[in-house]
Amino acid sequence: MSLLPCLEPGRLEAGCDEAGRGCLAGPVSCAAVILPPGFSHPLLRDSKKLSEKQRETLRPIIEREAMAWCVVMVDAGEIDRINILQASITGMQRAVSGLEIRPEHILVDGNKFTPHPDGIPHTCIVHGDALYTSIAAASILAKTHRDELMTRLAAEYPGYGWEVNKAYPTRAHREAMARLGLTPLHRRSFKGSGKATSK
Repeated sequence: MSLLPCLEPGRLEAGCDEAGRGCLAGPVSCAAVILPPGFSHPLLRDSKKLSEKQRETLRPIIEREAMAWCVVMVDAGEIDRINILQASITGMQRAVSGLEIRPEHILVDGNKFTPHPDGIPHTCIVHGDALYTSIAAASILAKTHRDELMTRLAAEYPGYGWEVNKAYPTRAHREAMARLGLTPLHRRSFKGSGKATSK
C-alpha cells in the first residue's frame, strides 16, 4: 500500500515517531520531520519493515530533502522518573519544538499525545508510520540515530551486545545483565532490569 502524503493537503504537517521504547537500556529516540509537498521515495515505509541497509540509505535522503527535521534523545534517568510513555511524548514534543520551521499540525504515530506547549494541534494515528510519509520518515530517523548511538555506546560498555541487540530485551542481553550487572544506562524502572546489581 502506498503511503499517504498528508492528512490535509496544503497544511504544513510534521510527522512524529519514536524508537527504543521497549529497550532495557539507553534512551528513547524521538523524531519530527516536515517533508516538502510531493516528496516520495520507493523505499520509504515504516522503519520496522525495512532492513538496516535500507534505513541507512534513506536517512541522508530524508535529512537532505526534508524542509525541517529534529531528533531528540530522552535518557534512561528521565525515563525512570516520568515513565516510558511520558518520556516518548516529551521527546516528540521537544523534537517538534526543535524544528527550524513551525508546523501547522502534528501527526503522531500511536494513540496518545498531549497538547504541544506552543498550541500546535495534533492528530494521533495508530500505525501512522505505515500510513503517512512524514511519520514513516520520522520513524527512520528515530531508529537510525538511536542505532548509531547504541553501537557507539557498545564500545564503552562491552559485553551486553548492544552493537547487535541495541539494548532490546534479547536473551543474550538479559544474560549479560545478570552476569555483569547494570550499567548507568539501564532503565531501572523496567521489569527485568532491577534484578541485577548496578555496575
